[in-house]
Amino acid sequence: MKITEENFVEQLKKRNEKALEYVIDNYAWILKTVIKKHLFYLPGLYEECMNDCLLAIWHNIYFYDPARNGFKNWIGGIARYKSIDYARKYLKYLEDENIEDVIIPVEDNALKAVLSKEIGEETERILSSLSKEDKEIFKKLYLEQKDLNELADATGFSKPVLYNRISRGKKRIRKEVKGGH
Repeated sequence: MKITEENFVEQLKKRNEKALEYVIDNYAWILKTVIKKHLFYLPGLYEECMNDCLLAIWHNIYFYDPARNGFKNWIGGIARYKSIDYARKYLKYLEDENIEDVIIPVEDNALKAVLSKEIGEETERILSSLSKEDKEIFKKLYLEQKDLNELADATGFSKPVLYNRISRGKKRIRKEVKGGH
């Protein structure tokens, strides 16, 4: 069967590898563009991130809904979040290195600063739909990795109230991310 623009999504769902080749031939430029934008300072991670994006498309094609978004936007979103995840992992790797074992070159310190700034800006953009209090809850819970008991003590909210705020906040973030892209 010939893979075309009209049937490649259906063929991906049927696990036809030719359909994935079609995606690579016709849409890889979108993935590359997004990956290079977010991993500009980390060219060594481009290929691995690209492979992860293709794997994510392959495994998650069932979640693609053409009524909600075009295929280009959908794979662009996958590439965006995968590349941000790669930047976070690299930043964590730099932070986890034992200073006695390795001397981080000046370029890596500069890169660490740039990546931290980009991730911080992206986090702020994602959390922008939340109230000031909810932003603080999400930052403490997910960035500072505090447990719910610590969070309850720090905020003065009971655990059930925190669960409700977190649940509503997640819904608001999902709506914002889906609607914004």
